[in-house]
Amino acid sequence: MKQALIIIDAQQELIEGSVKENPVRNKDALLNNINLVVEKAKALGIELIFIRDLDVAEGKGIGFEIHSEIQVPPSAKIFDKSATNAFFGTPLLNKLKENEIMHIVIIGCKTEHCIDTAVRMGTVNGLDVTLLGDGHSTTDSDVLTAEQIVNHHNKILHGHYNVDHFSVVRTTKEDLFQPIHDNYR
Repeated sequence: MKQALIIIDAQQELIEGSVKENPVRNKDALLNNINLVVEKAKALGIELIFIRDLDVAEGKGIGFEIHSEIQVPPSAKIFDKSATNAFFGTPLLNKLKENEIMHIVIIGCKTEHCIDTAVRMGTVNGLDVTLLGDGHSTTDSDVLTAEQIVNHHNKILHGHYNVDHFSVVRTTKEDLFQPIHDNYR
């Protein structure tokens, strides 16, 4: 089965924070886990796709770029989006279909916005999705802590389904590129 690793909004200003925004929860662990999974994907020849949000740092400068501590392979594709949905207005879905990719692993920021949307849209678009439970993060909201938001999404997105395709939540310690979705069908 062909697969892709999709790294969403792992951008300098979003992770580190700014005058208007706090840094994401557990940013050092997040960066470490992103790099670990990127290395695993690279070693297996898995397609790597980075998504950048044009709203971050007004779509320019170092704050807009992929975080400086993330090792971006030269072969990685980078798509920019202008919506919460990584599939909307980007070549992402066409790229996945052209390459006959049926399983995607999702990591990045922010949990309750772009990560949640990507997981759900992936299943709607006929993909099995693995969310890296220790590979996404966010900031506190007015009603929930970042930890509560991450834990909540790891719970509700594990087993989320749209008829034939669904999502599971796994960790960096697991063999993410050996999909387990068929175990549940």
